[in-house]
Amino acid sequence: MDDVVKTLEDHTEITDMNFDSVPQGAQSTARATPRPSQQEAEAAVRTLLRWAGDDPDREGLQDTPRRVVKAYREFFAGYAETPDEILARVFEEVENYNDIVLVRDIPFSSHCEHHMVPFVGKAHVAYYPTGGVVGLSKLARLVDVYARRLQTQESMTAQIADAIKTHLNPRGVAVMVEAEHMCMSMRGVMKQGSSTVTMRFSGVFEDNAAQQAHFFTLLRGAR
Repeated sequence: MDDVVKTLEDHTEITDMNFDSVPQGAQSTARATPRPSQQEAEAAVRTLLRWAGDDPDREGLQDTPRRVVKAYREFFAGYAETPDEILARVFEEVENYNDIVLVRDIPFSSHCEHHMVPFVGKAHVAYYPTGGVVGLSKLARLVDVYARRLQTQESMTAQIADAIKTHLNPRGVAVMVEAEHMCMSMRGVMKQGSSTVTMRFSGVFEDNAAQQAHFFTLLRGAR
């Protein structure tokens, strides 16, 4: 984290996510499209196995279509969840606590919407509460809601921040996501170990260098 606070490593790409909203086209389109049956999904996997040059009827691959479809249900479970459900319950009895709340190093795995290969990393989520706080596990679950969809890291970062802003009405939100993308390390430029960092600030964090520095200092602490 020291590298992030200072200049980041040479192989790190940084995207500053200070924009107002992220189109939800991918998610809304997916929900509007009729969902194929289990049999259709498995048939599609068999087609890909043949296209790859293998025989889906050989012993080692006979049950692969079923396993792949089952795995996809887990990978993309976020389409069946909404932030409304997760952030609905707010605890107001917190002794007037109104300082920063930070959950850091939330591990996640997602899939690039361009190549459908994984990107894996950690999310750090902070906010300044107004009328109460949510359970800390809810912030981790919120990350998973958006991670378990076809994504870009930029969109995912903004979606997490916007959901907190919309449902909790905090004085400020800060979200930072660090991830390695398999579409860069397994194919294309083949640059293993490169990481991408995206950030989104709103409220008291936006355009406030002192608050942003406070956020980064807390990320760096106790490491």
